Amino acid sequence: MTTWHVILIASAATLALKVGGYLVPAGLLERERPARIADLLTVALLAALIAVQTLGAGQAIVFDARVPALVVAAALYALRVPFLVVVIVAALVAAGIRAFT
Repeated sequence: MTTWHVILIASAATLALKVGGYLVPAGLLERERPARIADLLTVALLAALIAVQTLGAGQAIVFDARVPALVVAAALYALRVPFLVVVIVAALVAAGIRAFT
């Protein structure tokens, strides 16, 4: 199986999921439990993406300047600091740590 086969299979699966979404009755999606699951699934996927991008380097887990920057960003976000400031400060923390190591 080549890379193109995998890409075609993944594309077909994505299309099938999208079409399947249109076949689900609207009443089912308006109930409390499916809406809550959809909301929590979104948060879980975002958290997993952040963890993989922060700690992953190929097949290994790496603790470098990204980890303290993420901790600072989370703390500032919890204090309700504007998002642009959170991003800039986290970038400065990561750059500062990398400059000294």
